[in-house]
Amino acid sequence: MIEAVRQTKTERGEKPRSPFARWLRRHLPMGLYARSLLIVIIPMVLLQSIVAFVFMERHWQLVTQRLSAAVTSDIAAVIDLINTMPPASYPDIETIARRQLGLVISLENGGELPMPVRQPYFDILNRILSDEIRQETQLPFWLDTSSSEDNVYIRIKLDGARILRVTVRRNSAYASNTHIFIVWMVGASLVLLLIAILFLRGQIRPILHLARAAESFGKGQKIDDFSPRGAEEVRRAGLAFIQMRERIERQMEQRTTMLSGVSHDLRTILTRFKLQLAIAGDNPDLQPLNQDVEDMQSMLEGYLAFVRGEAEEDVGTLKLTDIMTRLSAEAELHGKTLTTVIEGDDEVRVRPNAFTRLILNLASNAYRYADTIHVEARHGQRWLSVTIDDNGPGIPERSREEVFKPFFRLDEARNLDSTGTGLGLSIARDIARSHGGNVILSDSPLGGLRAVARVPA
Repeated sequence: MIEAVRQTKTERGEKPRSPFARWLRRHLPMGLYARSLLIVIIPMVLLQSIVAFVFMERHWQLVTQRLSAAVTSDIAAVIDLINTMPPASYPDIETIARRQLGLVISLENGGELPMPVRQPYFDILNRILSDEIRQETQLPFWLDTSSSEDNVYIRIKLDGARILRVTVRRNSAYASNTHIFIVWMVGASLVLLLIAILFLRGQIRPILHLARAAESFGKGQKIDDFSPRGAEEVRRAGLAFIQMRERIERQMEQRTTMLSGVSHDLRTILTRFKLQLAIAGDNPDLQPLNQDVEDMQSMLEGYLAFVRGEAEEDVGTLKLTDIMTRLSAEAELHGKTLTTVIEGDDEVRVRPNAFTRLILNLASNAYRYADTIHVEARHGQRWLSVTIDDNGPGIPERSREEVFKPFFRLDEARNLDSTGTGLGLSIARDIARSHGGNVILSDSPLGGLRAVARVPA
């Protein structure tokens, strides 16, 4: 069936999709609600990502660089004081650095710088502060920005063997409150997303209601509670659907009324023929005429059944075991071998008379041309499939779609008998499609024909 759809698209001249388009179609959600959310979420995420990147790259880095430069300038000033003031004034320098500059310093005589501390790869403070210290002091130094959440530890080797130890508050050299911006941005986005979800649900609900109404109408079910709602475009589509449904129902009613009248008139004429033939008695010369009258009545009933269909029947509950019992009785009547299998729930929601006629029409073809028939019904959560296999002569693949056309007759294998009308398979597919399904023919494992009737469960 998929290949047939592809072939139809090719015949219409449509270009095949590219690999990227097929990949995108497989991975993107198919529902309108999910796609609408993506239309809202993706631009929002992209915009926030760009804003956050620019903010982190420019503002955050700029603020951190200026704070680090200020701390480094203070350290450089302390180093100048240590180099110019006598050792006796070092305690005063430490006091000034702690009170005025916010630096905790100490001076050690005789020592070496520790081994470099392994810093995180994306530590912006370590990178910027290292560059500032290197440019400002031009002295060997050691830096630790990761071992403490509150402080930054710096050691600078002065002239000789003196080591200046500096402890500075992290927020003095680093823009530590930048995350507030991200929190506000994400929080505002979540609020907007919640509003968008509530709004989209209200807009999608009328569309889903319209889709369910159209699906029910396509299955031949009655629609009593549908009324157009939602946006103006959705209301217009709903009104167009109601008008289309009324036109179709009116045309069906007119067609049924007309055919009922035609049926009554033709049956009256046939009744007159039968009466005149009965008055004429058992004349052997009139026997062919009697047969012609019977054939005409049989064909008339078949034509009317095909055109009328079962659209007026309401949906009800049907047991698959009842259908299988009826098939078994007919198989015994025809002297055929029949096996049946039922998988899933026995009760199904269909139009009982129409669906029974669908299965009987498919089975009657198997009874006519095969000796062994296997019927398997599978009732799943979404679909009901009835498969009929036989060991008859089958139907050539090139003719499997043609046989569904009204009045089509095969010249070989499954040619209809003299009393047939050529409408059995047409009626079967028409009933299946009125339920929202289809009938498909293929090769059977038994060597004959496989007919699969598949309708929504």
